[in-house]
Amino acid sequence: MHLTVLGCYAATPRTLTNPTSQVLEINNHIILIDCGEGTQVELRRHKIKFSRINHIFISHLHGDHFFGLPGFISTMRLLGREKELHVYGPKGIKEAITLLLKLGDSWTNYPLLFHELSSKESELVFEDEKISVTTIPLDHRIYTNGYLFREKVGKRKLNIEAAEKYGIDKAYYQNIKNGKDVTLDNGEIIGNNELTFDPPKPKSYAFCSDTIYDESLAAKIKDVDVLYHESTFLESEVELATKTKHATALQAAKVAKDANVKTLVLGHYSTRYKSIELFKEEASKIFPNVLLANDGKTFDF
Repeated sequence: MHLTVLGCYAATPRTLTNPTSQVLEINNHIILIDCGEGTQVELRRHKIKFSRINHIFISHLHGDHFFGLPGFISTMRLLGREKELHVYGPKGIKEAITLLLKLGDSWTNYPLLFHELSSKESELVFEDEKISVTTIPLDHRIYTNGYLFREKVGKRKLNIEAAEKYGIDKAYYQNIKNGKDVTLDNGEIIGNNELTFDPPKPKSYAFCSDTIYDESLAAKIKDVDVLYHESTFLESEVELATKTKHATALQAAKVAKDANVKTLVLGHYSTRYKSIELFKEEASKIFPNVLLANDGKTFDF
């Protein structure tokens, strides 16, 4: 599981920082999460092919989380895209994007499919044989969702040495990978667990964008491997966080601790602070494994 942070600062773009956008590579999927201004440039900078992005998940309709989307969709048209592009986001996102396409007489020449969300309960919004994606309802000034990405259990790995030890013909290898036992010529049954290795443990990633501190959030993301949680403010501005429905670094750490996550990644920083290291210092008081997102930073989990 690989994460590329394209932007992770609050509200307005600056010369050296960008609003929220990130790319999650999980089980052969390349997924764009939020799409603030500057996303296309950062995708280019990190050599991420536009054509490999087939699913985009937008948390809410504040500009710093989706104003880069119309440009990205238009560029796909100019590049001659033919594959479907799926966009998941709050109700209204289709109207916002298609109005711009209509006024510019620039309808896409590829299937553009919107999946508009309105439920205030967690729901499954995408699933295939490799991953599932469910919403994480958040409490912000407008309708907002985070997203929980989970890998599915993969196939078992063939233990070639064991297969050769029992003299098993290669013609049976695929059946073994599919979980079947093997019956030898002498009638002995060799269990699949002797012929295969356990698949890697599935990874999980929870993306929680703008939200007020919510104790109930921990139950929705229990035991995830990685939690990205906004930390717009420090505790010295907790009243402002409450007023604007954002969270502090310490509050993000409380959620991580209560949810028993393995790793906490902080982001969506207010630029009022002299150093983002202050966010890690605050969160580390109650949760040990804290990482700081930053524009251009990549993580392998």
